[in-house]
Amino acid sequence: MPIPKPGPGEILVKVQAAAINPVQTSLAMLSTVGEDVQDYSEGDKVFFPSQTINNYAGFQQYTLVHTRTVGKIPSSLSYAEAASIPLTFATAAFPLLAASPVGAGLNPTFDPKVSFAGEPALVIGGGTSVGQFAIQIFRYLGFSTIITYASSRHTDFLKSIGATHVIDRADVPFDAIPRIVKEITSKPIKFAYAAFVATPEGQNAAYACLAPNGTLACAHPAPPKYEDAEATGKTVIGVFASTHLPLNREFGTTMWKEMPKLVQDGTIKPNRVEILSGGLNAIADGCKRIFSGGMSGSSSGIKLVVNPQETD
Repeated sequence: MPIPKPGPGEILVKVQAAAINPVQTSLAMLSTVGEDVQDYSEGDKVFFPSQTINNYAGFQQYTLVHTRTVGKIPSSLSYAEAASIPLTFATAAFPLLAASPVGAGLNPTFDPKVSFAGEPALVIGGGTSVGQFAIQIFRYLGFSTIITYASSRHTDFLKSIGATHVIDRADVPFDAIPRIVKEITSKPIKFAYAAFVATPEGQNAAYACLAPNGTLACAHPAPPKYEDAEATGKTVIGVFASTHLPLNREFGTTMWKEMPKLVQDGTIKPNRVEILSGGLNAIADGCKRIFSGGMSGSSSGIKLVVNPQETD
């Protein structure tokens, strides 16, 4: 296929790393800029969320990106590490930070003065890629107690990125989570994030932990509906984290202006990664590992990444 040419406000990039997600995410070295592009030049290392449209997709050697949703990779990160950030950070950020009706509106402008000091938060599936970013967002927002439900083998890492308590999923079934949370904190859980959404049990447990008028964000575009939601004042928010949807564009543009700064200063850290050999040919096996393992699969706690330039 011919290499596409960038239009106004776009850049052409050579893809050096692409993370395996339900939707692709890519990292690249900038090759060519389109008209009206002033902040980027050939040779810049950038990261961005790819699209499913051919010329803008990530699982290929060259792709186009609009500059409103691209950031420069800090020198401290590898291509593979940076590839772990765009989609999964957005999946956590949209339902937590964006203003209603997109999200809970906890900090839609990334105002550093916003703080929820003294408040607890809950993340179900903290070892997942999205869960790791939900934990970090709660820490960024100043939550004092951040409880997560995950494998105990991830405890040290999850505490290093902000979790204060890890409930071991090997010892505690979903329906016992509310009891354990109450043992950890007597304060009401006003905000929770369900990153494990392969089955409804994780979302149900998070919802059960919520205080009246609390908000549950889910890493799913169509989260469960609960019969008592209106009576209890509880809100459940799903997510479709594309920055290109009209409803998402305003927050998406703000996010891509502010998030790279948080990565640069170390506030937001990437997932741990595993680079698969075989280039684009490794994608199918990588997808099998992701979708067959759930929270306990061989990809638990890490992000799988391929290098599209690898052809051997």
